[in-house]
Amino acid sequence: MDFDDQLRRYFGASELSAIAPEAVSAGVERMAVDFGMEKDRGRRFALWTVMYMFGAAPDLDVAFKDEDDRNAARDFMDLIDRAGEGG
Repeated sequence: MDFDDQLRRYFGASELSAIAPEAVSAGVERMAVDFGMEKDRGRRFALWTVMYMFGAAPDLDVAFKDEDDRNAARDFMDLIDRAGEGG
C-alpha cells in the first residue's frame, strides 16, 4: 500500500493538491473505518500515517498495541514536524 494508492482509493486523486476540499472528510472517514478493521501491521501503519497528515490519526496508545509501532509512529511524527520546519 503506497501513498499514491491511498490517495486514489480514499480521495479520488493522485496528488494532495488535487484533492477537493469536500472529499477530505469523506476520505478520512473511510480511512478510519478501514484502519479499525485492518489486521496487518504494515497496512495499519500506512493508514495511520496518512490520517496523521490530515490531522485525523487516533492517539498512539489507541492506534498501536505494540510499543515498536508506537515508536515508529513517533519517529514519523518527528520527521513530518522537521520537514514542516524547512529541514
